[in-house]
Amino acid sequence: MLPDDRDEIRDLLKRTAVALKEGGVPFALCGGYAAWVRGAPEPDHDADFLVPAAESERAVKVLHDAGLTVEDPAEDWLTKVVQGNSFVDVLWRTCGHPVESDLIERAEDKPVLSVHMPVLAATDILTTKLMALDEHYCDFSRLLPVARALREQVDWDTVRREVAGNDFAVVFLDLLGRLGIVGPPVSD
Repeated sequence: MLPDDRDEIRDLLKRTAVALKEGGVPFALCGGYAAWVRGAPEPDHDADFLVPAAESERAVKVLHDAGLTVEDPAEDWLTKVVQGNSFVDVLWRTCGHPVESDLIERAEDKPVLSVHMPVLAATDILTTKLMALDEHYCDFSRLLPVARALREQVDWDTVRREVAGNDFAVVFLDLLGRLGIVGPPVSD
């Protein structure tokens, strides 16, 4: 990502958050930028927000009414806010499941580039990133720096429970244990 692109995505991230806030739409920053706020390396691609599935239509209207360029992609679980070469994904489904209000409610208010906004909890960031792993996307090299940076903020036993049905995620957690990034599961 070029410096101008980074400035552009950061600006679009802030403008999207402000529009959602002012429009009263519940939301949370998620993905790579949420991890970045919590200490991970800054991502080199788009920014992502979650909104509850029940608020998806209102979120699109609020973004459009705020003067942002909103595109309707082929996927039926997100919309894109576009500016120049940058875009922000606003998702209402993650890992094939509708976003529920409780996920947004667990987010913590944090300053992000001088704008206070809800940021997904570290445990939820890792869970959603791990649940996205499958035979078509299994890039552990992008996840390792995030897991390492967030390791002390994550409830690893909760992550283990939540991703137990995803073999790719389970293998990644085993790798984290073998590398000494996380400890063994706590016995019940």
